[in-house]
Amino acid sequence: MNKPASNKYEETTLSSQPIFQGRVVSLQVDTVRLPNGETATREIIRHPGAVAVLALIEDRMLVVEQYRKALGKSQVEIPAGKLEPEEDLVEAAKRELEEETGYRAESLKHLSSFYTSPGFADEILHLYVAEHLEKGEVHLDEDEFLDCESITLEQAQQYIREQRISDSKTIMAVYAWQLYKLTGSF
Repeated sequence: MNKPASNKYEETTLSSQPIFQGRVVSLQVDTVRLPNGETATREIIRHPGAVAVLALIEDRMLVVEQYRKALGKSQVEIPAGKLEPEEDLVEAAKRELEEETGYRAESLKHLSSFYTSPGFADEILHLYVAEHLEKGEVHLDEDEFLDCESITLEQAQQYIREQRISDSKTIMAVYAWQLYKLTGSF
């Protein structure tokens, strides 16, 4: 049985000030009491969470290339997207895979869930692997522009070296794929 993490250095919230409420994230500034009795401020981004899919077709991984305004450049990433309120995780992963790549998965297997930037954000990302894919139609969001391609593990590793792939979810997916090739299981 897994033992929960200790809250040994828990910070008590004294006040919380909403700063911004957007379509994807909200920002708040909290005043907290530190374990030593002092106070500090914490800027916190709230996010509904997201799903991402490591989609494999034979010996290739589906990726999308899209411009990321926050970075000021295009990135190659695995299909992913934000969760809708109370959306089932598996259904969300299937939705994102089909919307961005046109492929449907017979089944998805959960690989991991992880926090993307726990120092200032509560976004949790749920990573799935999809195999046995069937080609369908792409259904991009109205503000989404991307290209889909399939790449080999060697290409993915090269893209990481070139920083064409530099986001945590895609790097984690590439490493999971590499481990799968070595061990035969996810």
